[in-house]
Amino acid sequence: MIKLFLFDIEGTTTDINFVHQVLFPYAEKCLKEYVLNHQDHPEVIKACESVKATVREEEGKELDLNEVIEKLLHWIKTDRKHGGLKEIQGLIWDVGYMKNDFKGHVYEDVKPFFLKILDKGSKIGIYSSGSVHAQKLIFGYSVEGDLTPMISYYFDTKVGGKREKSSYQKIAHETQLSPAQIHFFSDVPEELEAAREAGMGVTHIVRPGTKPSSFEGVADFRVFMSFL
Repeated sequence: MIKLFLFDIEGTTTDINFVHQVLFPYAEKCLKEYVLNHQDHPEVIKACESVKATVREEEGKELDLNEVIEKLLHWIKTDRKHGGLKEIQGLIWDVGYMKNDFKGHVYEDVKPFFLKILDKGSKIGIYSSGSVHAQKLIFGYSVEGDLTPMISYYFDTKVGGKREKSSYQKIAHETQLSPAQIHFFSDVPEELEAAREAGMGVTHIVRPGTKPSSFEGVADFRVFMSFL
């Protein structure tokens, strides 16, 4: 029996265009003003120090605050998966969601599938490169309402990269489940391969624009519901 259904977000539960055409541009537009206005806040200080440490290690440079902001803006454009950037993006999106500037997109088949999973006595987890905070915002302020009460676990890249076998082994350890009791859904074949190598069941989610792969794929979670 599958005890935990584990979901990627971008391209799986959520249209990737929402992330790249709504969330990223919003963060880019607001980032400089937000950082300057909140530079004394502990979360912002920690994120900026993380950026400085990375640049120090990679480039041998010391950055001032304005240079940190420029580096963050560059990383948004290049879609770098950096913890400091993800933290600040999440803080900015927090404001946007609360102001109702946008709602988190989820495909219409997601909520019915979540309900079916819970009805069968299994649990739901999320594993995304976005921060846990950002994950909770998408599902908490979603177009389908607040879905966070349905979700038991959230994982981000603090457990490791999504294309690394060890990350999925850590998730199994943290949930106190064997990998065979976990099923992972993603639109990225390299992530599915890593999860499969860790012993998890996997399904390729093929949304509009997703390239097919050698993995078994479904275009709609309602197809998978018949197997529960």
